[in-house]
Amino acid sequence: MINKNYVYLLFLLSFLFTFSQENLYSSLTIPDNLKENANAVIRLNEITVSLRSPNELYVKEKRIITILNEQGDRNIDAYLHYDNNVSIKTLQVLVFDAFGEEIKKIRTKDFKDVSAVNGGTLYSDSRVKYLEYTSISYPYTIEFISETTNSSTAFLPSFRPIDDYFVAIENSSYSISYSENISIRKKEKNFEEIEIEKEDINGHVAYKVKDVKAFKPEDYSPSLIDITPNVLFASKQFTLEGVYAEVENWNDFGKWMYHDLIKGTYDLPESTIIKIRDLVKDETNNIDKAKKIYQYVQDKVRYISVQVGIGGWKPFNASYVDAVSYGDCKALTNYTMSLLKAVDIESNYSVIYAGKSQRNFEKDFAIMQGNHAILSIPNGDETLWLECTSQKLPFGFIGDFTDDRDALVITPEGGEIQHTKKYKTEDNRQLVKGECIIDDGGAIQVNVNITSEGIQYNDKYWLETEIERDLDLHYKKRWRYVNNIIIDSFNIINDKSNIKFIEDISFNATNYTKKAANRMLLTVNVLNRNTNIPDRYRSRKYPLKIKRGFIDEDEVEIKLPEGYKIESLPKNIVLENKFGSFKTEIIVKNENTIIYKREFIIKDGDYPKEDYSNFRDFYKEVLKQDNAKVALIKSQP
Repeated sequence: MINKNYVYLLFLLSFLFTFSQENLYSSLTIPDNLKENANAVIRLNEITVSLRSPNELYVKEKRIITILNEQGDRNIDAYLHYDNNVSIKTLQVLVFDAFGEEIKKIRTKDFKDVSAVNGGTLYSDSRVKYLEYTSISYPYTIEFISETTNSSTAFLPSFRPIDDYFVAIENSSYSISYSENISIRKKEKNFEEIEIEKEDINGHVAYKVKDVKAFKPEDYSPSLIDITPNVLFASKQFTLEGVYAEVENWNDFGKWMYHDLIKGTYDLPESTIIKIRDLVKDETNNIDKAKKIYQYVQDKVRYISVQVGIGGWKPFNASYVDAVSYGDCKALTNYTMSLLKAVDIESNYSVIYAGKSQRNFEKDFAIMQGNHAILSIPNGDETLWLECTSQKLPFGFIGDFTDDRDALVITPEGGEIQHTKKYKTEDNRQLVKGECIIDDGGAIQVNVNITSEGIQYNDKYWLETEIERDLDLHYKKRWRYVNNIIIDSFNIINDKSNIKFIEDISFNATNYTKKAANRMLLTVNVLNRNTNIPDRYRSRKYPLKIKRGFIDEDEVEIKLPEGYKIESLPKNIVLENKFGSFKTEIIVKNENTIIYKREFIIKDGDYPKEDYSNFRDFYKEVLKQDNAKVALIKSQP
């Protein structure tokens, strides 16, 4: 006879196992502390990686996530990339209601299957299967399971448990196993604030995190990837679409890229070489020659994404781009380099992370990185950087898309990490010169000239190609604090030679001033008011990061209405601190005219979180002073 206690124990263990499994699917079992600031909670995320050889990579993922509200739908992340090298072995989704009851099963055939790149793509062998799911109620839970094999091993999955704001983590783990004939390197980042379990033995590395509250974004903070845990992995021996490599450092990496991916793609037709040499024959220095060639490229080709070839890393031959007049960032960069090479100008293909976040290459960890290609031209003590995909940017101007970050410069001798141009505070200048006329009814007529340089040029150069209707809307939005505004005229000059953007605008508005009896209140800063106050945080968590500084200089002549005289003027202001400065001055030119001068400087830099409150107070004071008013009183007849 079976012992009753033994039967009871088996039943209890079975119940506990079943409950623990269902525990992850029911939203009722989420700890309250993980719901704070969360739109979704990752109940379980298991990533298992096996590198069996330099050309065989196996990845399995099991992900259970509870979506708490509509904003959390974006975190379902049930998608899988594939191409000619990636074989999908398993792909399925189960959907559970708030109580953990299964309500839907979704298999591979039910996934959407589309190109993995955007509409600017000519063609691509990279695709993605993704789940498009709309729930009728919240919360609900998604279980996503996938298994793939990949013959390219250049990109090993990283361990990045926190990849978005407003997402909490109950359990997240990662493990990678590799054969004894493979050497693995890893780099751990941002482990200070979160407890992470780690196992590291020969042939196997594993990480695990538990019970991590959702990160909430804060104004003027570093990028999420710079403050959350991340482990990068790289194999010394890897294969990229059949091309084998052994890489330990950036010099090795650059040699491999140059000799296996780039060299041999400079095959310009002889007719084009003759044309280019004739184009620059009258120029006496290499920079002027390069400018003409850059303009030639801008006039001839257009950008269109092409994601074929070696993982999207190998550029098309220059002869192909020359014939079809289009290409992606790799192809157009290589084409421009080939044209420069034809007239003996040295330039180097460079790989970078593009985007406003200023993400850097990991300079001490050689691994497949970057999402964009640009061109570098050595020029004495400085380096010129060219954005070869733009038909609008001036020669040597890269703007906030690739500024102030580490990039990989590839030469025949190897790879080298170099820093792209930093636009300093004094480079990012806006100069406003204006004239305002106030009539006795409180209406205002304005004529203003605005010259912008540096990143402030970058913010505006695109206006050159906007249609009239959109420009009208743009300027009304720009001066949205002026009620009843009507744009009378505008003229735009994009001075590419000096990299200045010049705007001449005229507008008028009724009831600009406030009138009461025989008095009139005039807000003296008509043209460049700060309307932004950074958000307030009771307990700031992240450091203060000002990515790009700027200088605004304003000088506006204001003609007062006939019959009024000045009753009182705002005081001149001088504010100075570690973040910058703010200065105003009002000069009485004569009884009917005042001149308003303003200078606002913000410096870029990194500051401790304790400084944020003072930084916010600085902006609050600037906003207050930008709304200062002149009091006018009507003269007695």
